[in-house]
Amino acid sequence: MKLVKMSIAFLLAASSFSGIRAQTADEIINKYIDALGGKEKLQQVKSVYMENTQQVMGNEGPSTINMVTGVGFKMVSEFNGQSVIISVTDKGGWQVNPFQGASTPTAMPDEMFKQSKGRLDAFGPLYNYAAKGNKVEFQGKESGAYKLKITSVDSVETTVYIDSATYYMTKLTSTAQMMGQTMEVSYTYSNFKKVEPGIVFPYSTEISYGGQFNITSTVNKIEVNKKIDPTIFDMPKS
Repeated sequence: MKLVKMSIAFLLAASSFSGIRAQTADEIINKYIDALGGKEKLQQVKSVYMENTQQVMGNEGPSTINMVTGVGFKMVSEFNGQSVIISVTDKGGWQVNPFQGASTPTAMPDEMFKQSKGRLDAFGPLYNYAAKGNKVEFQGKESGAYKLKITSVDSVETTVYIDSATYYMTKLTSTAQMMGQTMEVSYTYSNFKKVEPGIVFPYSTEISYGGQFNITSTVNKIEVNKKIDPTIFDMPKS
């Protein structure tokens, strides 16, 4: 009888612990949403426009981002007089990258498109994750940050780190196709600032491509809910 009671107690404790772990991810995500400004304010964001300065391999150039939630994302970066363009919609994507031998608009490969669909949301894969079909797994705490693994409906895996003090997302890692190979890409976020209408964005981002090279991006200007013509996301006809 004593052994039976001990077994029941153990099972109850184990189930309770599992429940705590299951709740922990949602608790972290809710605090992350609150830290950005709260769900009510985030829901009001229909578009984001950014002007940035990017630095890569000793070169510096301007970059602009236009994003309409759920509709399209387009980034245009200038380096040494050449333009690099990445554009994604809910139906597909295209790019121009003369540094990879693509000086004219080229359709994105399917795998790259799946990895880029998350750009259609300004607040990352955790925001409304269940509605997007994403699954989130709490993986403990690492270097003062909560570690969460996200698997998208397209089976794309992303790992994010949420600072345990501020609940800002300080790092995101995923895989990407670059020059015919798959590599880990990590985004490190810092210099968080609040913009109208009371929403927090990181103003500094360092992107590491498999440790081979880094891009540093600094925000100069952000406009929320600026009117953006959705036709800018369309691939130019040849």
